[in-house]
Amino acid sequence: MKHYIKQDPWNIVEEGFHPEFNEITESLMSLGNGRLGGRGSFEEKYSGKTLLGNYVAGVYYPDKTRVGWWKNGYPEYFAKVLNAANWIGIDVEVEYEILDLNQCEVRDFRRVLNMQEGYLERSFVAVMKSGKQLQVNAKRFCSIVDDEAGAIRYAIKPLNFDGKITVTPYINGDIRNRDANYDETFWDEVRKETAYGEAYIELRTRKTDFHVATGMCVEIEQDGVRVDFQSQPIKYEKYVANRISLDCRQNQETVIYKYGVNLSSLNYDSDELMKQAHQYMQQITRKGFDKMLFEQKQAWADKWKMNDIVIEGDSDDRTMAAQQGIRFNIFQLNQTYTGEDERLNIGPKGFTGEKYGGSTYWDTEAYCLPFYLATADQKVAKNLLVYRYKQLGKAIENAQKLGFRAGAALYPMVTMNGEECHNEWEITFEEIHRNGAIAYAIYDYVRYTGDEQYLVEYGLEVLIAISRFWSQRVNWSTAKEQYVMLGVTGPNEYENNVNNNWYTNYIAAWTLRYTTEAVATVKALDPDKYAELIDRIHFREEKELATAGHIINKMYLPQDEQLGVFLQQEGFLDKDLMPVSDIPRGQRPINQHWSWDRILRSCFIKQADVLQGLYFFEDEFDAETLKRNFDFYEPMTVHESSLSPCVHSIQASKLGMKAKAYEMYLRTARLDLDDYNNDTEDGCHITSMAGTWLAVVKGFGGMRVKRGMGNDAQLILDPYCPDNWQSLSFKIRFRGAMLQVTTTQQGVTVENFSEEPITLTVFGEEVVVKASSKRTVKMKGLVNVPA
Repeated sequence: MKHYIKQDPWNIVEEGFHPEFNEITESLMSLGNGRLGGRGSFEEKYSGKTLLGNYVAGVYYPDKTRVGWWKNGYPEYFAKVLNAANWIGIDVEVEYEILDLNQCEVRDFRRVLNMQEGYLERSFVAVMKSGKQLQVNAKRFCSIVDDEAGAIRYAIKPLNFDGKITVTPYINGDIRNRDANYDETFWDEVRKETAYGEAYIELRTRKTDFHVATGMCVEIEQDGVRVDFQSQPIKYEKYVANRISLDCRQNQETVIYKYGVNLSSLNYDSDELMKQAHQYMQQITRKGFDKMLFEQKQAWADKWKMNDIVIEGDSDDRTMAAQQGIRFNIFQLNQTYTGEDERLNIGPKGFTGEKYGGSTYWDTEAYCLPFYLATADQKVAKNLLVYRYKQLGKAIENAQKLGFRAGAALYPMVTMNGEECHNEWEITFEEIHRNGAIAYAIYDYVRYTGDEQYLVEYGLEVLIAISRFWSQRVNWSTAKEQYVMLGVTGPNEYENNVNNNWYTNYIAAWTLRYTTEAVATVKALDPDKYAELIDRIHFREEKELATAGHIINKMYLPQDEQLGVFLQQEGFLDKDLMPVSDIPRGQRPINQHWSWDRILRSCFIKQADVLQGLYFFEDEFDAETLKRNFDFYEPMTVHESSLSPCVHSIQASKLGMKAKAYEMYLRTARLDLDDYNNDTEDGCHITSMAGTWLAVVKGFGGMRVKRGMGNDAQLILDPYCPDNWQSLSFKIRFRGAMLQVTTTQQGVTVENFSEEPITLTVFGEEVVVKASSKRTVKMKGLVNVPA
């Protein structure tokens, strides 16, 4: 683990330059606004260790699959979210000496990500080889108000000389993805323009033909007064710039304001892109940097009003680490996805790096959806589901390629457009449990919101297609006289091609059960719409539901009666079972030290597998069953997936294992901040950050939603406060109500900001919180506290 980031409740702070960790810091300091974003790289030239990255949401390239041995059915490509034109660049020359922190003595270096107000700030003094000293203060942000723009304030001050300083703000489109399969470039130039203090370039992706117009505009101030300047326009292939020479005096501050825009053909006609980029630039430069920053601060204040989680406790490092961790995770989630565009989704790295292609995974449905359900307008979560609905046709095509028929759908493990584009066999074709996560997300959404109309309009069609897949994917075992599922990989990717993964079998049977229930719901709600649907998709209700019922009743779910645990897969007990503590020191993470053969034969678990199912379906098992399985599997879990600690933290809280819950919470909250798994340098783990929120709200907060009769549901709170905290406070939306939940060591207070009363269950007792009032429930008994 790394511990160079200073603990602070609202900021991510690097004090002193750590070049050996620079790529990690670039990931941590990333900025975004849901539409565009980039890593926390330097504006000026840097020849040291760096991964420059700027990204435009929804723009991708189908990078041709590269494997050692081709198998029929492999996807032709792996979709890459592209490293787009670098718009932040500002080269600085001090009398022909290039400013490069890898070639200078660096003093008083400080880099700060201000999460409360949404900007990145950096300051340092560079001592050049000539002895000249230059002070730099840089501030930049990606606007969430003008979400196709960003702005930079770059201030320079000579400390021990008068002289000429040349700055060259530029846009560089001659960039690559580090993870390109064949080291090729993905962009072609379409056109470029330069003018006084401005430059624009339009690039086009090969194959996919996305167009992106990137523009910049530069203004300069000295001593707080805007000055005219001479600029030399520069044009190279995929590169435009303005070279500006300035006479600077000792201790005089010169400020370069650089405004950037990125417009894509996702949102504009490609023939109009350059024109629109000019208009957008005029719009933001009329505002100016200070107004844009003011609006940025206001917008982030509005987000934090709803999303903030406040931890109060002893003034020790643990409490500060916990507070910083949860805010960092919430901040990155809000930077990555806003829910305004149903064509977009949540990539595992967001705008922080290239790994995983930046595409959509099952992480969205399993981990991210609950965060947006509780903290955002209902349309945000709905758009995540509509995204999958609109890709149903591709999911059916994916299944057809593997031999499935009759409208069966296999949603992709990795996708940008609904087409499978992951090329590891054991993931692409075996990790089919992702189908179940999408079905569960529909259930989760309807249960939480009460929006059964979603089933009528979209949900049932998806559920039927997924259920058709499960009905064909199982086969009848004469020996067992049950249905089995062969050759799969569960959530634990440290086992491949196993038979009867308990979680996969369970969620398949559950999906069939929920689909049967959804059929009845839609028939009752809208018989005409139901009739239209079954005719269009050729749903043979009686036959297909009968098949589903037989599978539900006869699904094989491996378990060991003596141990009282469900078996991760049929042969799990044949392994040499041992706890993680027996792994020799210095051999973790095992995926960076062991051969794949050794990992596959070991008992060690990458992430929650059986426990993932028990997390989803805890109401279907008693407490003793939950605890036996947790006690059996958690000691063998290495948590080398970012998705692992949060599930274990939630379940440990449910079981009253407070120390373990807190240990796992800190691990998920600070996974990237402390670089637990030595992999933050290629980007943060955005989708698992939603798991941090889950660990607090569902874990410590004990929040659940239980279905009642019909469309009714009740909010349940069974919270506790970790021992070293004095209080924990979070807000949630639930069926039109806006609530703040504050838990202390003595009890919990629920404040209802809505105009209607709400009934909920707290510590097992039914409680009514009146409109615009609050109510406190002690650990033993109830006390009404007036508003």
